[in-house]
Amino acid sequence: MNRISPLPYAEWDTEAMAAVARWRTVPPPNVLGLFARHQELATAFLGFNRYLLGGGSTLPPRTRELAILRVAWRRRCQYEWAQHVRIARKAGVTDEEIDAIRAGIPTPITRAVDELEADSGLSDDTYAALAAELDDRQLMDLVFTVGTYGVVAMALNTFEVELDPGLPAENFTSPE
Repeated sequence: MNRISPLPYAEWDTEAMAAVARWRTVPPPNVLGLFARHQELATAFLGFNRYLLGGGSTLPPRTRELAILRVAWRRRCQYEWAQHVRIARKAGVTDEEIDAIRAGIPTPITRAVDELEADSGLSDDTYAALAAELDDRQLMDLVFTVGTYGVVAMALNTFEVELDPGLPAENFTSPE
């Protein structure tokens, strides 16, 4: 049950529509219904989020989605996980890679997410491994993506946003 229910689409006014204009899915996903309840926040946050999801971010989509999935897994965020598994597959992430995220198999990206989530920083070894694959702007985009999706997971979990119809629930038991 939602703690803050998504605003039903039939109740959206023009300001709510404008705040989430990029996502024109009808019915809109529950996360957008949540944002529709606070249009000023939606306008500010979703503008930045558009950048991260390919509206300018230099991070390769596969890398971005692997990072977001690791955040969602660590934060046990059903909604973020379910949405981004679909997006990740479209970006070319394989089922084996998704299973590796669940298992916490160390890669530069999983180590980066784990360290950023635990310590708000990166070890020299992890930074060097990332810097061998990513340029300075990509490194910045990675850190901001991890931080942003940590905030999104926090909000989705706190407000208990329900999965959209058709999205499978994840059992967050883990061998980690």
